[in-house]
Amino acid sequence: MNKKRNANIFFNLTKRHLIVFFRSKITVLYTLIVPVIVLGIYILFLRELEISSVRTILQDLDIKANNTLTKILETVIDSWMLSGICAVTSVTVSIQTNYIFVRDKDRGINRDFISSPVKGPVLIGTYFLANFIITFCINFIFVLICFIYLFVNGEFVLNFADFLTIFAVLVFSVVSATLMTTFICSFMNKESSLTSIIAIFSTAIGFLIGAYMPMSMLPTWVNNLCMFLPPTHACGLFRYAFLLKPFDQLKTYVLDPINGINDGSEFISSLENSFGFDYKFFGLTITPSYMSLVIVVFIIIFVILNIIVGNNLTKVKDNKLARLAKRKK
Repeated sequence: MNKKRNANIFFNLTKRHLIVFFRSKITVLYTLIVPVIVLGIYILFLRELEISSVRTILQDLDIKANNTLTKILETVIDSWMLSGICAVTSVTVSIQTNYIFVRDKDRGINRDFISSPVKGPVLIGTYFLANFIITFCINFIFVLICFIYLFVNGEFVLNFADFLTIFAVLVFSVVSATLMTTFICSFMNKESSLTSIIAIFSTAIGFLIGAYMPMSMLPTWVNNLCMFLPPTHACGLFRYAFLLKPFDQLKTYVLDPINGINDGSEFISSLENSFGFDYKFFGLTITPSYMSLVIVVFIIIFVILNIIVGNNLTKVKDNKLARLAKRKK
């Protein structure tokens, strides 16, 4: 009977958190429009810069790019950047969604929860689930926007298996991002504090995980430090899912003797160094399979950390009220 009651409370509270978020059309629009704006900035300003860097590599190797090679390279570059923005969006949307429980603490709404028969772990679980659902939905919509952009540009080369891979990476990325951001935000009791953290994360996270520029451009010590961030590895997995097929097309075309491209292997190596999906960590190559393993380890770590500090999500400002609620239970 208690299990059934807890299950009903769990789903009803999760539904309440979702309603709180989606009821505010401005909040939903702002959450979705941020990655769309980043995409727009890339299209208007950064895309040509990235393409120019590839042209420089072609000129250094004295390779003349025809229309076919140019289109393949544009597909690689666009896929590289879009996958990076997807990784950033997982974090930024998740941390913005945490305003639900931070606002509950700031406004004292969780006093009603803590003084009711709702158990702490049940309440904490509802915040996690609501954050995951919201973050996944927003990110899924943005992934579809990325697909539309690639399709309109004639660069959509992904098949159903690639879509399933991207979907799996998305779930993986959202889980790790939800656990990480919830742990960070659990120490905040005011909406104003969360606003500052959101501004910092939204600005810095894209550069720290190599979403906006190749990791090889960062100093070695910064590169190694960024490997300790779960979104860095999520970014690598997104790029693997988005770039595997375009890179296969590029290799097939460049290495085909019929096309008469000299130094093709060197060109591919140079391109993979800047726009690939493998990372370097203290001189070791981190492949997608190891990235998956690292994210699993991070998920386990953050699950443990969130269990340890879980009471922070249900903490009320009035400690006397909290003690009285415990006595009633």
